[in-house]
Amino acid sequence: MATPFPFGPIPAVTGTAVVVRGDDIDTDRIIPARFLKCVTFEALGPAAFADDRAELADAPAGPHPFDRPEHQGAAILLVNRNFGCGSSREHAPQALMRWGIRAVVGESFAEIFYGNCLALGIPCLTAGHDLMLAIQAAAAADPAAVFTLDVAAQALSGAGQSWPLELAAGPRQMLSTGQWDATSQLLAHGADLEATAARLPYLVTFAA
Repeated sequence: MATPFPFGPIPAVTGTAVVVRGDDIDTDRIIPARFLKCVTFEALGPAAFADDRAELADAPAGPHPFDRPEHQGAAILLVNRNFGCGSSREHAPQALMRWGIRAVVGESFAEIFYGNCLALGIPCLTAGHDLMLAIQAAAAADPAAVFTLDVAAQALSGAGQSWPLELAAGPRQMLSTGQWDATSQLLAHGADLEATAARLPYLVTFAA
């Protein structure tokens, strides 16, 4: 069963975790350029890490983490330094979200990728190098372990352990209160918007 897309406040994300190791994994690796021809983002999920997955399909090290049976349905992605660098394509977090990822924990993120994730309601929290390696090791050792990422507490727990994380105050407030979700905010203030539109002479004239 597919995980529903996020909306409203996001106090926490719970699910199994998948580890994708490596520094400077750019958006072209997350979603190769040939998939940018799509009119909507709906079919991008299966194309996440398409080239990396193809390269590792028959490799001695085994398939890419996104192709391993034990990681199907994973909701939390564990990465390393400067994840999401390169081009500013929104397709990268869209592909991850449509594959099933609902939160990302890493050493650091490219600024535009981070902003695109926030706009989709995907929390991106950070941890230092050694701590991130410990988190990845714990997740890799027990792929069935369920982890909980607590946005407000800035912590990840699972596999019998807990780790402190970092998240700037602004994004933390936006995620915790639902302010990240511009569409929901507009709908919640629908009556105010209609009242404002009714007072604008050019809209009244146009409606008439």
